[in-house]
Amino acid sequence: MEDVNNKTVHSSFWTNIFNYPTEKSDLQISLQSIPLFESLGKRDLSLILNIIHSRSYLTGEYIFYQGDPGIGLYVIREGKVRIIRSDEEGNEIELAIFSKGDFFGELAMIDGEKRSASAVAKSDVRAAVIFKPDLDEFIEKYPKKGINILYGISKIIATRLRLLNEDFFSIQSKNK
Repeated sequence: MEDVNNKTVHSSFWTNIFNYPTEKSDLQISLQSIPLFESLGKRDLSLILNIIHSRSYLTGEYIFYQGDPGIGLYVIREGKVRIIRSDEEGNEIELAIFSKGDFFGELAMIDGEKRSASAVAKSDVRAAVIFKPDLDEFIEKYPKKGINILYGISKIIATRLRLLNEDFFSIQSKNK
């Protein structure tokens, strides 16, 4: 860092040298806690780190819109994200709020369909993103590891479907 006319200038060269290993290990720890990657060892996770992209979003910025192509899985490193869905009249319904360590967009890794909801930064957000084409290439290159990741995705989807079924059952029971 240097001070030029009382303005701080950050050198990305030095910042990357001193911050990258810590960020990389923090991300590796975050990934290990996600069911998608829980069956992968440290070596396998280091391969995954090679296909991860970092993204930053400002408060109120859309990460993706409902109806966009589903092309990536997001892991929140910092901040909060609102997941919202709009009905035909344009009314927004908040479906979830995610924060550090949470992930969303996993359906895109399976079907590549359009987004069923929008994701909006509730605060400034730093996210790690795995894009579907990168994951597809990883799976092609490392099929056994890829099967473990796809198994992790299916476990997540199954769990969310079970919870949705329970919620639906509760609502139906109350309406009787």
